[in-house]
Amino acid sequence: MMIPTTRLYHIALAATFALAAVPSFAADTQIKVTETGEGGGAMGLALEPATIKAGPVMFHVHNAAMTENHEMIVVKLDKPDAAIPLDSKKHRIDEKKLKSLGEVSDLKPGADGMLKANLKAGTYLVFCNIKGHYEAGMQSKLVVTP
Repeated sequence: MMIPTTRLYHIALAATFALAAVPSFAADTQIKVTETGEGGGAMGLALEPATIKAGPVMFHVHNAAMTENHEMIVVKLDKPDAAIPLDSKKHRIDEKKLKSLGEVSDLKPGADGMLKANLKAGTYLVFCNIKGHYEAGMQSKLVVTP
């Protein structure tokens, strides 16, 4: 059965308007997070950009390690130089003493993940809390301006 060309045009036009009506979930600000490092050596967590305006943000996280799993946690600090509750015996941050705004967990080597958050002005700590990773350098501060 053949569908007339004008009918195909109307179907395509209706599909276009239907797709345009779907709300966008893209955040206003995009942050690229790159996690690097292998066990026993220096590790890193880089933010690009490291200073943004307040509002919705999408973290795009990439684990660039070859063999090591990583995670990314975002917490708001009370002040820029706030003491971080590090449990030196467990080699991890005591997350119960901080309010997490979300995380991307269990990122295998080469894997990617995303986290959407609505950030207010202030300083945030972005880190990996797998045993020893924070101490090895997997941490960065994010500054959010009004």
